[in-house]
Amino acid sequence: MPNRMISLERNTNETQIDLTLDLDGTGRYEVDTGCGFLNHMLELFARHGRFDLVLTCHGDVQVDYHHTTEDVGIALGQAFARALGDMRGIQRYGSFYLPMDEALILCAVDLSGRCTLNWDIHCSTEKVGDFDVECAKEFWLGFARSVPATVHFVQFAGENTHHILEACFKGAGHALGVAVKIDEAHKDEIPSTKGLLV
Repeated sequence: MPNRMISLERNTNETQIDLTLDLDGTGRYEVDTGCGFLNHMLELFARHGRFDLVLTCHGDVQVDYHHTTEDVGIALGQAFARALGDMRGIQRYGSFYLPMDEALILCAVDLSGRCTLNWDIHCSTEKVGDFDVECAKEFWLGFARSVPATVHFVQFAGENTHHILEACFKGAGHALGVAVKIDEAHKDEIPSTKGLLV
């Protein structure tokens, strides 16, 4: 199996990001984005997806966490895209129902080469700590555009905003963990009748 570890930098006037991702890791992480809640979500994502993730972001958090959250999503999506290459041999699809106490979230992904985000998530508060809840959607939109991929989040239950968003990130880790796995019986094939994923 090819080495599916990638390192990248993404620098703008708003954020400076250094990122190393190993799709075939064990769930180890070292994350510092300057936002405690985003750190927590990325750590859960890496652990439940069994991805090794080292990520630092220096952003304009004195403004708010919008640019940091969106740009980390973009950078993580770019890392997935580069690590996956032409997508040869992958399962391509993954889905997972994640119960988190009273919350129940479905995450389903298709590493299709096309961007769609369905964010059917309804939170009753605008913030978790000092994190703006609307930034979670921006994270996954940046991710989906950069892979590109189809990503669906559907909420079936949930009242606590922390639980709802935690279920989203954990569920996405599980779903993507399945989608990126190599199908040993078809490891030399592109999983599409078109012969490529675009």
